[in-house]
Amino acid sequence: MDVKNNIKEFEKKLSGTGCRLVAVSKTKPNALILNAYEGGFKDFGENKIQDLVVKHEALPKDIRWHMIGHLQRNKVKYIADFVYLIHAVDSLKLLKEINKQGVKADRIIPCLLQVHIASESTKFGLNEDELFYLIERPEFEEMHNIQIKGLMGMATNTMDKNQVRTEFRYLKSLFDRLKDAYRSPRLDMKELSMGMSGDYEIAIEEGATIVRIGSAIFGERNYQAR
Repeated sequence: MDVKNNIKEFEKKLSGTGCRLVAVSKTKPNALILNAYEGGFKDFGENKIQDLVVKHEALPKDIRWHMIGHLQRNKVKYIADFVYLIHAVDSLKLLKEINKQGVKADRIIPCLLQVHIASESTKFGLNEDELFYLIERPEFEEMHNIQIKGLMGMATNTMDKNQVRTEFRYLKSLFDRLKDAYRSPRLDMKELSMGMSGDYEIAIEEGATIVRIGSAIFGERNYQAR
């Protein structure tokens, strides 16, 4: 599979939209990631810590690794010194742990707050009240080794495009409210990560700055990571 060419074609679709691509490389072998890297592409997303660590150790060190899956607090320490962006911060406790590990790694770790916008209860994320509660907590300002770069959300897995659009539009409204109403060194609201292979076009129309694309680039087959 010519992943390099697939990415170039996808980036043409994004040209002029203000949105950039994260290639979801979960379960994919290093050879396919290298194929993309050799074409100049560097942003890859993984959803499991073990796979992310193994790939980081084996592949070029200037790759920008995005942690896009649910993150357990006891796993943060394994990626704190190299992760480029954590997309799925869904609790104050997790954010505190990321800050703690950021102190140890002597770096500020960029994060996105994950908001639950889908109808499925199985998806993770903060609700609206929890989102603003987190930002307004006094301890939020005391976390000097994290920076919130924006929000992330996953729409309902449905064929109803209007529902998907409504959910993305809601997330964009929360993004705008945070950006307009809060001033803090901990907040640098620039990124809105929403949209995957099945709904990225709607996400772009509703203001996404990052889309997370896997099958449209790497194909449907699940490879075993090596």
